[in-house]
Amino acid sequence: MEERDLLLRQDEDEIELDELDLEERIQEQQERLVEKALLLLENKQYADLREMLGDAEPADIAEFFDELTEKQTLVIYRLLPKELAAEVFIELDPDQQEYLIRVLSESELKETLDELYYDDTADVIEEMPASVVKRILAAASPEQRRVINELLKYPEDSAGSIMTTEFVRLKKDFTVGESLEFIRKVGIDKETIYTCYVTDPQNHLIGIVTAKELLISPLDKKIEDIMTENVIYVKTLDDQEQIAFMFSRYDFLALPVVDNEDRLVGIITVDDAIDVLQEETEEDFAKMAAITPNDTEYMKTPVIRVWASRIPWLLLLMISATFTGLIISSFENSLAAVPILTAFIPMLMDTGGNSGSQASVTVIRGISLGQVEFRDFFKVVWKEIRVSVLCGVTLGTAALFKVMLVDHLLMKNADVDWNVAVVVALTLLATIICAKIIGCSLPLLAKRIGFDPAVMASPFITTIVDAVSLLVYFTVAKQFIPQMR
Repeated sequence: MEERDLLLRQDEDEIELDELDLEERIQEQQERLVEKALLLLENKQYADLREMLGDAEPADIAEFFDELTEKQTLVIYRLLPKELAAEVFIELDPDQQEYLIRVLSESELKETLDELYYDDTADVIEEMPASVVKRILAAASPEQRRVINELLKYPEDSAGSIMTTEFVRLKKDFTVGESLEFIRKVGIDKETIYTCYVTDPQNHLIGIVTAKELLISPLDKKIEDIMTENVIYVKTLDDQEQIAFMFSRYDFLALPVVDNEDRLVGIITVDDAIDVLQEETEEDFAKMAAITPNDTEYMKTPVIRVWASRIPWLLLLMISATFTGLIISSFENSLAAVPILTAFIPMLMDTGGNSGSQASVTVIRGISLGQVEFRDFFKVVWKEIRVSVLCGVTLGTAALFKVMLVDHLLMKNADVDWNVAVVVALTLLATIICAKIIGCSLPLLAKRIGFDPAVMASPFITTIVDAVSLLVYFTVAKQFIPQMR
């Protein structure tokens, strides 16, 4: 009877999961995994717990670790099979990795390092304090230390810093049968065997061959007869963000990396490319919001560190915004003569800022995807001018009727007349044109001189456009309102 009830409950759970959307299903599954695992851990049913976690994804197990105390983390980690433990270790946050490195025995740490790929070990070392790095290197073999040191020499955002040296290298005079036998011997230690790389005696990259081609070709066929010679590759110092987008463009699973003499030194796999895209996207969002990028999770970031990442930008923007105050102060007498103009300043500044942000975000995205280059500068500006005229005419006309119908007729504001309405409408038109030109130009100019285009996003462009919109507003007002002269 109990078994029947359990099966019924499981069926009900499956029906409930089917009714949820993908994100909710994943979250629900994760919560149930955590709930069951904690129950097994509390009851010390370690064999059942090991069996259950053995079927789970490393990322889900790592998330389960967030619910554990340090002591429980160590217990669970030691329960996991070696290969799975290493995969989970990579998914943990740096604080958890540091704890495990400090408390694991020498033999346990060595077992973990032996299961990690060299590029993953290098990534871990970059996040750890010196004392922990010393322990990692002490547990590593001489060969591991040599390769890791080589990877750490490359600049942080380069292809060399994210590549792995664990790939299958074939010779062109191998037969398919010999190649398959070779892959069986060495493939277990390689990060990927889906694409194999063909080199000459000097390690120059001369071709690639896929696992599919090997499986469907006759065993006596030579590798040089089936390999693809037109190979797309990158250099060790190429920018990692540009490389990541190459995976999207060409649908690669892996991309070879060569040195300055075209010798194959490593490959970049698609999982590393996805990580780069995520990191770069988060960094761009931070810069666009005028925040110093931070790799630490929000909930785990100390208040002081959050303050430190935000306050420099806020101070800079506050100082730059003083130009807006100076402009308003310089027209103080004119505003005193026609005070109603003050009521429309927020609308004009907000509309100008929003228009500039739209253009900047669109251009920044184009730059990131490789769709827009500096050589397209005048094409981009011309396109945004045409867009801005259409937007400006539409919003200006709407503002003209809004001012006259709402402010003049409905609210019966005697200070609002056709002169004021025309000033607001024309200012909107001119402000939107200026804002979109500024918004599309600054990211391209920033890219040209070597700055990150994301820095020229919303906050800076909004500040500049605010000042421009006020200058335009008061200049137009002087032409149509006699009291302003």
